[in-house]
Amino acid sequence: MSTPTPSARLSSLGLQLPAVPVPQAAYVPAVVAGEFVYTAGQVPFVDGKLPLTGKVGAEVSVPDAVGLARICALNALAAAASAVPGGLDGIERIVKVVVFVASATGFTGQPAVGNGASELLLEVFGEAGKHARSAVGVFELPLGAPVEVELIAQLRAV
Repeated sequence: MSTPTPSARLSSLGLQLPAVPVPQAAYVPAVVAGEFVYTAGQVPFVDGKLPLTGKVGAEVSVPDAVGLARICALNALAAAASAVPGGLDGIERIVKVVVFVASATGFTGQPAVGNGASELLLEVFGEAGKHARSAVGVFELPLGAPVEVELIAQLRAV
């Protein structure tokens, strides 16, 4: 019995990769360098809009931020897949994830928010979704986004 592909797992979750937004500044959504793909930071756009804005621990609850981190990870996968031969199935494993959390003063639950992104990656890639991660509290994120995620993934050998 073969292991399901990442795209098959994504589909079984009832999800699909969203369209990659056109950058509004001087960068690209993802770059392949050697055997890795690096994504730009991805905010939780849904149909081109942020579902929530504000700081986690004030205007945005932890459960909502966890869901937003999940959306960011899905957007990061879309950016990575857009640059990789073979799309999502051209990714061998997730190597590193960085989660930025716009944090209210005194908020220290960044790792819990980061779990939203990490758990989605585990669901899509199984064991190959296990990764190193940093969850960082920041004062502000672009457009008032509560969460931003970037990732590094290893390409499948061809």
